[in-house]
Amino acid sequence: MNKEILKDINVLYVEDEEEVREFTTKTINNIVNQVIPAKNGKDGLEKYYDNQDINLILTDINMPKMGGLEMCKEIRKTNKEIPIVITTAHSDPDFLKEAIDVNVSSYAMKPIDLYHLIDSMIKAVEPIFLKKRLDTITKNLENRVDEISKQTKLLLDAQDNIVFLTSLTEIIEVNNKFLEFFGVKSYVEFLEKKKSIIDQFKVDKRFFNKAILQSNNHWLLDIQKLTEADRVVKMENAKGEDKIFIVNIDDYEHKKEHFVVSFTDITSLKEKANLLEYQASHDQTTGLFNREKFNDIFSKEIKRDKRYENELTIIIFNIDKFIDLQEEYGKQSDEVLRSIAQIVMDNVREHDIVVRWAFEEFLVLLPQTNFQGAKRVCEKIRAAIKEYKFQNMKIVTNFGISRLEKDDDDISILKRVEESLEQAKRRREDLVITKN
Repeated sequence: MNKEILKDINVLYVEDEEEVREFTTKTINNIVNQVIPAKNGKDGLEKYYDNQDINLILTDINMPKMGGLEMCKEIRKTNKEIPIVITTAHSDPDFLKEAIDVNVSSYAMKPIDLYHLIDSMIKAVEPIFLKKRLDTITKNLENRVDEISKQTKLLLDAQDNIVFLTSLTEIIEVNNKFLEFFGVKSYVEFLEKKKSIIDQFKVDKRFFNKAILQSNNHWLLDIQKLTEADRVVKMENAKGEDKIFIVNIDDYEHKKEHFVVSFTDITSLKEKANLLEYQASHDQTTGLFNREKFNDIFSKEIKRDKRYENELTIIIFNIDKFIDLQEEYGKQSDEVLRSIAQIVMDNVREHDIVVRWAFEEFLVLLPQTNFQGAKRVCEKIRAAIKEYKFQNMKIVTNFGISRLEKDDDDISILKRVEESLEQAKRRREDLVITKN
């Protein structure tokens, strides 16, 4: 990491946890010009307006009085360019969208890894640093390309991101990270093997690529019009690994003739977003779908069933007296939930939907399955559970089955199958089936 680019910057650091704030302030104060600490978003906003020489904002998200993202939205009203780094232990996937909306430059997860934090700060200020340095040494680039090419190359090579300098007609210079990524020794070799930059963007509907160009303009002009959230591409490196980048474009002289283009690797951020999306749709104990995800799937399955007249059935079952088991064994009882979940998954089809329905209840949605088919699935699950033991104890279950009728909606069929389960509990029967 090139810590040199941090030595002249002033950082507004907003964190409500006093111990974390004091420790982090003391640490990063050794590598930047000044740290201005604030205890919440409101305090941070006041200090930002009082200190016009702040170069970087480092902030937590969840804080009393005013959160970090709310503070940043206010700052963005007057300053669109200042880099922002967020620190968070947040597990809500919506925060990623909010972060993109306020043009967050980078992030560091809590508990804070100082090495990762410093790296995030460097990446956040790199584009501004690069622009300032290039503005200094290339004031008249068009007329003096030969004179400054060596200096530009050295500057580009100092960057951690993939960077190249280009006009709309040709690439003027690329940095070493560019050559390393594509496994070539020069840009000439790149052209011989790869043809062009845009040909390296993988065709994927989630990312910008050649297939979605909507004009005859140069791709740089098209992608420059997009929001940061849409200026995302996927490319394969020399090792055959897919990497995801945000494309940053600086119209160097504001004439649409010369551009500094950098590719910031956000692969880990995308992986984090995928993880958060998974966590939002799955039960953490069993790994099964949760009720929120089921509701999304269920409405689509009902529409499909009624359109094509496929039969749709639901199995719901509970673990009898699971509360007693939990009181005796505490956290160890989670093993029962995970084992039962695996038993169910082993005895249904790939396209069947298995859900952690409630505390000790599971639901199985069976598309294109009639009553007889659902009963067979139910018997397989019950038989497998009877073979399972926890601490030498057999697990007792109660089952209910119901099918989707012509006049049913998602509420009526769920109410009916839950009533069938309650009947099974009251009668102490293994299984109750409701056909209407």
